Amino acid sequence: MSEETGVAAVDRALHILGVFTPQDHSLTLTQIAERTGMYKSTVLRLAESLMRAQYLVRISDGSYQIGPKPLQLGSIFQRQFRSSEFVPPVLRELVAQLGESASYYVPVQNGRICLHRVDAPRMIRDAVREGDWRPLENGAAGTILMAFRGDPGDRLDRVRQEFWAASLGNEVDPELAAVSVPVFGHDGKIAGALSISGPRYRLEEHGTRSFVPALLAAARQLSAQFGADTSMYPAS
Repeated sequence: MSEETGVAAVDRALHILGVFTPQDHSLTLTQIAERTGMYKSTVLRLAESLMRAQYLVRISDGSYQIGPKPLQLGSIFQRQFRSSEFVPPVLRELVAQLGESASYYVPVQNGRICLHRVDAPRMIRDAVREGDWRPLENGAAGTILMAFRGDPGDRLDRVRQEFWAASLGNEVDPELAAVSVPVFGHDGKIAGALSISGPRYRLEEHGTRSFVPALLAAARQLSAQFGADTSMYPAS
């Protein structure tokens, strides 16, 4: 089997597609070769195959653009996608890792709704159920949704910079606390807010910031599954 057949060829072809960014109108053969580290002759052969399958198109100046096939596959993904297949396993892992209840909120009707929820196996916990609606102005999850949809404000500017928010009893219930981070969709826009929550004294005892690395790792995983570019997340 030659180098340009089988699994190696598939990997290299996918690598070529992966070097295109939303900022690129098109890429020349030289640019693709530089970004992939492949020889131009290798890129040219693989590009011919990608064009035949409509993954790439060559425009009048000889450079390459993404073809219509990925858009067709993306539309299939959107029709088949169900958050219930991806979010609950991530919530269960967070509960096991952090020992507090985990929720996933989405924006709806000028507020937010708990779309998925996994309770911590503890006697004392916050009473949140799937389907519960809350105003955006209250709680860590609402702050995340407002910040990453672009609402103005110094506090929201800090949240956009730090990629997390906390509420410590001063917004929803004085005895409860939550920490939340953003999850993004395939279009790069905010898709939801991933949160852990529980009694304020427990979260303050550990320090709210201590929950952030695990939450960001889970949010990055979900965003990737949703088709988002996860390079926007801060380095872990």
